[in-house]
Amino acid sequence: MDDLKSRIVAIGAEHFDELALEIFQLQAKKNAVYGLFLKNLGVNLRNIHQIAQIPFMPIGFFKNHEILTGNQTIRAVFESSGTTGQSTSRHLVSDLAFYRTVAQTIFEQKYGALSNFHVLALLPSYLERNNSSLVYMVQDFIEKSGSAHSGFFLTNTQELVQTLRRLCQNPDGRKILLMGVTFGLLNLAEAGFDLDFLHQAPNLIVMETGGMKGRRREMLRQEVHQVLTRAFGVAVVHSEYGMTELLSQGYSGGSGVFDTPPTMRVLLRDINDPFCVYPPHYERTGGINVVDLANIDSCSFIETQDLGQYVFEGQDPQQFRVIGRFDNSDVRGCNLMTL
Repeated sequence: MDDLKSRIVAIGAEHFDELALEIFQLQAKKNAVYGLFLKNLGVNLRNIHQIAQIPFMPIGFFKNHEILTGNQTIRAVFESSGTTGQSTSRHLVSDLAFYRTVAQTIFEQKYGALSNFHVLALLPSYLERNNSSLVYMVQDFIEKSGSAHSGFFLTNTQELVQTLRRLCQNPDGRKILLMGVTFGLLNLAEAGFDLDFLHQAPNLIVMETGGMKGRRREMLRQEVHQVLTRAFGVAVVHSEYGMTELLSQGYSGGSGVFDTPPTMRVLLRDINDPFCVYPPHYERTGGINVVDLANIDSCSFIETQDLGQYVFEGQDPQQFRVIGRFDNSDVRGCNLMTL
């Protein structure tokens, strides 16, 4: 496993398919739940030669089964937030150091070193929600930033505004990452604070992680971004695409188009046939299937309930848009908005 994880962290696009197929064979044999899923489908492992031929496991399996490859010692259980009365997903994690490495690598490939940031989080603190993969990741980002100003501020917006003002009035060359759940950022934008000083902050990045969590009415992503750009004086609002069941993240630099990091690939499936995967340049909305190589200890081939579209750059689409969610799918914390 350690050799495979080293290869995952250092993965290049030219080796993605090869490594994904190797992980598929491993998980088909060593992951009891995924293996049974494949068996019930009548899958012959010797006939799987391309990623598009791999059956993707429905994400709902994380609610009712322990998804684990091999006999790993569980170090943490990440759990989705859900809403009252909903069953929640549980992601068993045996290698937290690997998760931290993957998350840091993906972020820094997109935005640069964490040591060049002040990380201000409009999220529950780690002490309040230590079973959230997002909160765990941001806690690690805060520590790696090495900034005395970094921290969680969800329940103390006045202190957050004071910190933002202090950083803007005394710039030190670092970027300011204001990262939060959507309802938290909207609440801050509408709380009546004088935020005009932010309009002169060229190093400010505002990033929403999605999620109204029943706190506010659902809004179109475009509508949300219009509110936030006006309030915070930024040209664009960045977004993060991640979920409890995955260990990799996609980031959008403000256009609503998400980049897939080296450890992750998105395939689109027909909305009426989960085993029909669209070809790379198919211009239709489809269900999002995610290959997450970082999920080597659980399942790397996840059929989500999100809807998306390919964005075409070069020969293969390495970017995608999230359009919304399937009807009647559970409300989740990561993507409650539509474009």
